[in-house]
Amino acid sequence: MSKPTVLLADDHKIVLEGLKGLLEGEFEIVASVQDGRELLEKVKQFNPDVIVVDIAMPLLNGIDAVRQIKNSGFETKVVFLTMHEDAMYAKEALDAGSLGFVLKHSAPSELKKAIEEALKGNTYISPAIAQGLMQLYKGEIDVEDGPFSMLTLRQREVLQLLAEGKSAKEIAKILHISTRTVEFHKYNIMEQLGIKTSAELVHFAIKHGIVSI
Repeated sequence: MSKPTVLLADDHKIVLEGLKGLLEGEFEIVASVQDGRELLEKVKQFNPDVIVVDIAMPLLNGIDAVRQIKNSGFETKVVFLTMHEDAMYAKEALDAGSLGFVLKHSAPSELKKAIEEALKGNTYISPAIAQGLMQLYKGEIDVEDGPFSMLTLRQREVLQLLAEGKSAKEIAKILHISTRTVEFHKYNIMEQLGIKTSAELVHFAIKHGIVSI
């Protein structure tokens, strides 16, 4: 009987090596990637049973990468493995199509369980944030839609790349759009968010977990 296939995505090589050591006895690790764009490519190449992915990754964050994967029709199960303990991130991950949300410090004891549950079509959430997540879904915690929710997926892509210091020309090449379109998106993003400078834009992206420090 063949092992379930797993694709790992994290921007830290040492984390990827640790995850391989933790999982490769029970699962077949088909690939490991360090940015969201490569994740999209490898999913198309391998169509793995499960993706284990971090939220903060270069070029395209994990949540938006998963949205694109799901929108493309892939049935791949998704488990997020992250340092973010805010229940809002877990809610975003689940809303994007994830079946698991595991905190990195709990990985040794929880990650295999989360993957096994995802393969069955069940949801697994680290107990440390499960209560907060339940309160969010029940509406017991008041959460206003932040400015980030106003942006389209394409605008979020452009925003992340701008915050990472990419030029309009570099972004155009990555996203396969024209430089003029990039500038158009940048203008609209700054207008919608009320941002005046590039420094404010970077600060916004860090604050909302779009890029990491």
